[in-house]
Amino acid sequence: MIRQLSHKDTDATYEIINQAAHAYRGVIPNDCYHEPYMPSQELHREMESMVFFGWEEEGRLVGVMGFQPVQGVTLIRHAYVLPGYQRKGIGARLLTHLKRITKTNCLLVGTWSDSNWAIDFYQKHGFKLMPDKNELLTRYWNIPQRQVQTSVVLGMEL
Repeated sequence: MIRQLSHKDTDATYEIINQAAHAYRGVIPNDCYHEPYMPSQELHREMESMVFFGWEEEGRLVGVMGFQPVQGVTLIRHAYVLPGYQRKGIGARLLTHLKRITKTNCLLVGTWSDSNWAIDFYQKHGFKLMPDKNELLTRYWNIPQRQVQTSVVLGMEL
């Protein structure tokens, strides 16, 4: 079941993001990976600036995906599924939900350039690598320059 998350879901969201982000360890540059991957203060700020949706199974939140309209486009942010629930269609269902409710005609998602599984997931769902990723990352995201250097942007017209 998909539902919009609230602040009461912060602890579960924190666990999902930080458990799933272990996949980045040893894949992304060491200076970009830290534990926890997303500190609780950062998560609180992110939950204030965007809408999160989650997937529940048997009353347990097991997947999350953020949704952020910015300057005429919609960003897909913080898409994570608990490791034991991955590859079961949860991310696809969350993404499909966000595609349905977006009010813009363009979806963008940024991810690490070495996270091939994430890039493959978005491409499987109709996203294409954007050639102007540096411009897009600096225009729509507020991330460090090092992350801009080591990331890609995928986009989809709706």
